[in-house]
Amino acid sequence: MTDVPDPDPMPQPPAQPDLDACCGNGCDPCIFDLHDLAMDDYRRALREWRQRHPEAG
Repeated sequence: MTDVPDPDPMPQPPAQPDLDACCGNGCDPCIFDLHDLAMDDYRRALREWRQRHPEAG
């Protein structure tokens, strides 16, 4: 039996940057801003996935 990849896997959250990864120079966007945007995308994708998979709770 071979493992078949899930055609619609549950989204995974993006990795959070280390606190010391920020250079502190006020970059725009900062790595934490980019992470916040990625989290927004993740939450949206997770909501959509849960609508497609109501059995997952």
